[in-house]
Amino acid sequence: MWSPPQSGSNADSISSARRDIHDRTLSKISVPLERLVYLASLRDYSTGRYYHDGLAMRFSEKIAAEALKQEHMDVFFELAHSPLQGLVVQLNRYLDSLQGDRLESLQTWENLEPYRVIVPLGADRLAISLFVSNIRFAVAILAAQQAHPEPIGSALQPQ
Repeated sequence: MWSPPQSGSNADSISSARRDIHDRTLSKISVPLERLVYLASLRDYSTGRYYHDGLAMRFSEKIAAEALKQEHMDVFFELAHSPLQGLVVQLNRYLDSLQGDRLESLQTWENLEPYRVIVPLGADRLAISLFVSNIRFAVAILAAQQAHPEPIGSALQPQ
């Protein structure tokens, strides 16, 4: 249901918009990697601006964009500091959720590195390096498991 833009300070409005997008959408996406992909999809890759019509109607385009940017950064930060084993499980679940051939999707992640475009603009360089490195390892682990099937995560278990 539409409501007019909220009054009050920008910080309060941004906080309200973040709660709104979280409650209506993000809380329904259980895998953080999937949330990161979703939030990145709301960003124009040419300008870096975030767009969400429903959120902009309830708040304003500027407030919506800032709320989405902050959510994107928070989810990214969470993933950048996640253990490798958790990223392997999340990437596996993400690939399972896609329509189409899983092996083709995995090869695309291996060759084109689409995970680079899901990183938020302005993220810390060290966090980006850690995230990209860990996702590369996760892709390699899943590719090896695809070639030699065994339970997910067993290769990461201490012997």
